[in-house]
Formats: sequence, C-alpha cells, structure tokens
Amino acid sequence: MSQRKIIHVDCDCFYAAVEMRDDPSLRDVPLAVGGDGGRGVVTTCNYKARAFGVRSAMPSSEARRLCPGLVMVPTNMNKYRAVSQQVMAILRDMTDLVEPLSLDEAFLDVSEITDHKGSATLMARHLRERVQRETGITISAGVAPNKFLAKIASDWRKPDGLFVITPDEVDAFVQALPVEKLFGVGQVTAGKLHALGVTTCGDMQALGAEVLIEKFGKQGYRLFEMAHGRDERPVVVSRVAKSVSVERTFSQDLAGKAACESVMPSLVADLNLRLARKSRDKPIHKLFVKIRYSDFSTHTLERVRDQISEPEATDYQPLLDELVTREDRPVRLMGVGVRFRNDEAPVTQLRLFD
Repeated sequence: MSQRKIIHVDCDCFYAAVEMRDDPSLRDVPLAVGGDGGRGVVTTCNYKARAFGVRSAMPSSEARRLCPGLVMVPTNMNKYRAVSQQVMAILRDMTDLVEPLSLDEAFLDVSEITDHKGSATLMARHLRERVQRETGITISAGVAPNKFLAKIASDWRKPDGLFVITPDEVDAFVQALPVEKLFGVGQVTAGKLHALGVTTCGDMQALGAEVLIEKFGKQGYRLFEMAHGRDERPVVVSRVAKSVSVERTFSQDLAGKAACESVMPSLVADLNLRLARKSRDKPIHKLFVKIRYSDFSTHTLERVRDQISEPEATDYQPLLDELVTREDRPVRLMGVGVRFRNDEAPVTQLRLFD
C-alpha cells in the first residue's frame, strides 16, 4: 500500500477568532465567547485569556475570577457556521476526501493529489494562506502519514502553526512523545501508565503489548499501536447512517444541569451542520441526549419527535430535564443526536474522531 499523506487542519480559537476579525477592538484584550451571568459557560476563548488559565467549558464566573479584565461576548452560531462553510469549501477545493470533525477542524487525505508538486507540506501551506486571505482567520495544520499523528502535529505549533512529521521521522517523534498526547489518554490512564514507569511512547514500546493488554484490555492494544505511530483508519467522507450525533468531552467537568443548558446551542449547531452537509431526504424519527458524568457512568435518553426537520436547542430541553435530575452532579461528556426511520433511503453521516 502506498504511503498515505494526511493533513489535519484546526481553526485557532475559532469562535473568538471570528469575533476578533469582526471587531478589531477585541484583538488586544482577553476575550471569551459564551454565556455570561451566574449560569454561563465559556465556549471558547482567545490566547490572551488562556494565559490567565481561562479554558472552554469553564463557568464564566470562574473565568472572571481568574481574569478580572475578561471581555465576554455571546455566541453567534449562524455567523460561525457561515465561516465554517467557507473554510470547508476551501478544503474541498483541494480534495474531495475531507472528513469534518466539527465546525472548526477536519482531516484531508491528499495522497493522490498532484498539485503543489504532490507535496502535502506545500498543500497545507497553501490552505493556511488561502483560509487567512479569504476568511480572515488562521488555521493550524499538521501533516503526517496517518490521522493520529496529523492531529497531534496540528496542535504542535498552535496558534497559526504548521508542523510536519515525515514517514522517516515517525519513529524518533513517537519515542519522545508524552503519553498524555495520545488520543483517549486522560488523567486516569496517564496515572496508571506513570505508575508502571511509563511517561513516553518509547517507554510504552519497551513495556510491550502483552503487559499493556493485561493492564488495559482492548485499549492496551490501541495504546501499543499509537506508541509506534500506527493508525490505519481512512479518512471517511460518508457512510449510510441510521443516526447522526455529535458529542463533546469537556477539559473541565460541567458543573451541572445549568452548564449543560448553556453548552446545548453550540452542540445542536454542530449537529445541524453535520445534518446539512449532504442532501437530507430522510425524516427524523427520534431525538436523543447522552450524558457521561465525572464518575464515567453514562446515560442516554431518546424520545420520538416526528415533526422536526432541523432540531433546535429547545427541542432537546425536555430530554435534558428528564435525564439530568440533579443540579450539582459534574458532567464530563455531553452529546445530542437524531435517529432516522429505517424504511427510508440512506443519508450521509460524518464520523467523529473525538
């Protein structure tokens, strides 16, 4: 099999970048986008705010405590959706093999592209220049032989960065890579690995597949493959779908139901972008909400909603009310989705990496 060339692009602090583009006075201040007031949550923030420790999914009150000069602006999903569609159209001018992950990031498989001398690095440079010129925002890009490494690479020189991992550099790169950088390795798994004396992928290689599988089950084999920089997953443009959903894992747990409510509009906007990506002939049959709490217990609730064509946050509110009965229980992950009738023609669904 010929060597894949994968690019992962990620818009830098996307919602905040759009707001700073549209109002230059916001460029020199710590800025957060999201809900203000007692129940508000930060959706995203610029790098000046991040320097104070402000993070997405953080309660706005805590963000203001960390950064007294923080400027808050409300989310404007219609505006962000429009910019996202511009960015995705630019990516699709390069190749049809584009797998969007959310409004602000996507994978491209450019293995067969001959433009730009067939160089994925030159392609990534071209995409970054064109996105900045045409949309006024910056994207960071990672170039690598597979999706896993490309996603790590795009984060390597953020913001407004480009990082390339060539096939010859993979072994040396992963040897020194901290285990925390691996997809699916949170604090708990990292702690278990550290207890085994493992801090880098090189340490994990030395430990061996058998020990990892014994300690972590199926995930152990995935860890071993990632530790060698291996990932065979293709860029997936579409597949026949019975449902479409989006979910988000928060870097800091949501404080309870009120925080979940403030995150809901941006989740539903991502869902609708996903639904609208291709023609949608298939009627919605059910809506569902998924919640994972900080203790990792996971609950999903679905209800028949036949009359809805484009769901709104208010359509999910009754499900959230029924599913989340305690205000004070921290939420780690939240997802929303739709299920279709089985007797209709298939529609397109886009796969989530995260």
